[in-house]
Amino acid sequence: MSTASGAAPGNTVGIDVLAGLSIAGLLLPEAVAYSGIAGLPPQAGVIALFAGLVCYGLLGRSRYAIVSATSSSAAVLAAGTLALAGNDQVSRAAMAATLVLLTGGCFLVASMLRLGGLSHLIARPVLRGYTFGLACVIALKQLPHLFGVPAMHGDFVPLLLADLLGDLGQMQPATLACGVLALALLFLAERLHRLPGSLLVIVLGVAASGWLESHGVTLTGEIRLAPQWAWPIWPQSGQWLPSVELAAALLLILYAESYSAIRGFALKHGDSVNPNRDLAVLGVANAVSGLLHGMPVGAGYSATSANEAAGARSRLSGLVAAACVLLMVCLLLRWIERIPEPVLAAIVIHAVSKSLRLSVFTPYLRWHRDRLVALAAVIAVLSLGILNGLLVAIAFSLIMLLRQLAAARLSVLGQLAGGHDFVDIAQHGTSELPGLLIVRPEEPLFFANAEAVLVQVRRRVQERTGLQRLVLSLEESPDLDGTTLEALADLVTWLDARGIELRVARLKDVARDALLRMALPQLPPQALDYWSVEDAVMAAPPSSKAKETP
Repeated sequence: MSTASGAAPGNTVGIDVLAGLSIAGLLLPEAVAYSGIAGLPPQAGVIALFAGLVCYGLLGRSRYAIVSATSSSAAVLAAGTLALAGNDQVSRAAMAATLVLLTGGCFLVASMLRLGGLSHLIARPVLRGYTFGLACVIALKQLPHLFGVPAMHGDFVPLLLADLLGDLGQMQPATLACGVLALALLFLAERLHRLPGSLLVIVLGVAASGWLESHGVTLTGEIRLAPQWAWPIWPQSGQWLPSVELAAALLLILYAESYSAIRGFALKHGDSVNPNRDLAVLGVANAVSGLLHGMPVGAGYSATSANEAAGARSRLSGLVAAACVLLMVCLLLRWIERIPEPVLAAIVIHAVSKSLRLSVFTPYLRWHRDRLVALAAVIAVLSLGILNGLLVAIAFSLIMLLRQLAAARLSVLGQLAGGHDFVDIAQHGTSELPGLLIVRPEEPLFFANAEAVLVQVRRRVQERTGLQRLVLSLEESPDLDGTTLEALADLVTWLDARGIELRVARLKDVARDALLRMALPQLPPQALDYWSVEDAVMAAPPSSKAKETP
């Protein structure tokens, strides 16, 4: 276990104990609040908090990661259970346990298959846009608890807004005042840094709970923490595929969020990461949480950041936080049950407000990169719902990637000022060499673009007179698939019929091996041995004997 430089082991333990005590007051109210997002009883979030803290504290590797329920996974779980089990709370709770258990199984399978790079399927602009849209939905769904009106079901934003506007006539003044005051105190405490805002509003809310309850403010209610050892229900025959799809979606979201937090703090402090081990540990944590009827868990960035800011030096801080939460639950459970619902809604809105800042999109606007992808993710979540929005956003990002890769961009190269470098003629104003054409595909050649790129090569050849040699630079292509190899074979035959020699420069080893296995008589091995464009240009032409045919 790593320790901070210059800190004695004894001091490190003391620092970790203080860090664990500091974050416990933040984690417990958030766990209860996230249960409300998922549409589950409060104990689901608390059980998930224990499972995540203990499992990762004992088995994980990151010194700072805090594994608990997250707002994003809670929202996806709510959408999934609503789709599979309807509005019946008992059926939704049973289905939630099944989905969490399946999510744990998906994590373990991914770990065994060594799919540690799985989170890279979600591009960062997609994650930023999805998180922004998700924060909008979560905040919107907490407004009924803040206003004291009936809760809204579903996650389609236009319908949520319509329902909210229709219910404003039932608003409870005491509930609204409590929620707005709690929200104001949370934002004020955020500016003061050292003031524990969540703990402050909870203490004040519990202290005033008797008066608030007498004025119609709803309290959290009974929390039953006795472990439920009953097995989760198995999905019905027609629900297996949707259940596995939802579990896979939870896997992607949780691991993308967790790996972002784990890797970010590992890079900051020079620690090593082991993605496949983290997959396994998160699998165990989710499986335990599912068996105990808890919520899905992952390493949330905000909780991990709070742990680091509190001075944590090892995973001991998470275990101390778990012990502290256990003591709070055992000794203060009756007070926790008296937390006003608008206070919990305010805590959730404050937590997701950090994701509602438009500044997260500024880099993409400034770079002129991935703007459409980020915008599509926001629109997809707001218009299609949480789960479908995520899937559509991922699909859109992959389509945009394929569109970029399939673009048939071909550069003609010329020698730069008589030196060793060969650059794009259109960009740098260099001239072509007599009797020689040098071309370079600007994207990796694969089945979607190979034909189009090589058609451009033929067109360039036809535009030149007196052409003797063609140099094809394949530095952008790490490998060549079957379609590309067939297209290259057609090009070689076409060039040979016109007496034009082909030389392939800057081949990667894998691509070179593929071309050698083709054994084309018009493309001898020496035509593939040019490690630079200059080598291919300066090499002597093959001897006349080499061209003779028997």
